[in-house]
Amino acid sequence: MKFFHRRLFTLFLLATSLLSACSPAVTTPPAAPAQPTLTPAPTILPTASSISMKDGLGRTVTLPHTPNRIISLAPSNTEILFAIGAGSLIVGRDSYSDYPEEAKTIQDIGGPSFGSSMEMITKLQPDLILAAEINSAEQVAEFEKLGFTIFYLTNPKEITDLYTNLETVGQLTGHEKEAAVLVESLKNRVTAVDNKIAKAASKPKVFYEVDGTDPAKPWTTGPGSFMDKMIIRAGGQNAGAGLPIQWAQISQEELIVQDPDLILLGDAKYGTSAEMVKKRAGWEAIKAVKNDNIISFNDDLASRPGPRLVDGLEALAQAIHPELFK
Repeated sequence: MKFFHRRLFTLFLLATSLLSACSPAVTTPPAAPAQPTLTPAPTILPTASSISMKDGLGRTVTLPHTPNRIISLAPSNTEILFAIGAGSLIVGRDSYSDYPEEAKTIQDIGGPSFGSSMEMITKLQPDLILAAEINSAEQVAEFEKLGFTIFYLTNPKEITDLYTNLETVGQLTGHEKEAAVLVESLKNRVTAVDNKIAKAASKPKVFYEVDGTDPAKPWTTGPGSFMDKMIIRAGGQNAGAGLPIQWAQISQEELIVQDPDLILLGDAKYGTSAEMVKKRAGWEAIKAVKNDNIISFNDDLASRPGPRLVDGLEALAQAIHPELFK
């Protein structure tokens, strides 16, 4: 089963780089009891009693009032909602939403297709469903056809996009102030990392393993991916920078040529350990293996495009440049 989850996770990563289609205009469900009208931010198109915003698919989504019952279809969305103080509004969440701990107490609606969960979702009576790039445009269209109000949040390509997503969800849920405070805190933490990395005397080469099920061709992060940019910002070089796509397999031969100084095991949660890596045939020639510089890394901090991406940046910087954090 662990191999199944690895493969499912890898497919999710590949899928996020391919989604681009747009869905039809949203159909608003019957209004729940009215809530106080929010003072809209400049990016919101106000009406007398509703909020309208464009989502990541270019759709204008209209909420007749601040949502009281939200379903989250992605772990990143669940983490965002809790981080801005809107966690209590979540009445349903996908099976992979397991952070923070309180999220586990919320009704599990399954995933990733949600086809068998429609009856349960209907019974939960959400006035907002929050989707992400792990969900397809086709899924969004299907929810629309059933009369649900669904907002699609695009994955951040840069740290600044993360701030925008937090502010967007804050506006959607009436938690603008909490989102603004969080964004300011995250900006300060990123600046602190940048200031430390500016003092680095070198840029170690880093191999980030996404899935090492096949040690001869492990999956890793390629050029232009968010993790590639995170490694660079954390003061390193990505050993997968020469690969043709953002998420790809790298041959053992090429990995030996790249000869990374550090190996980060993003698949540690699936059981991969430094000891296992040391026993892989041919890997003894790699500098990181010779120097026992293999570190388990919490991939949720890098693969979930929520506020913990900043935790991930800090963890990466400390792993790549421990000398700067003594």
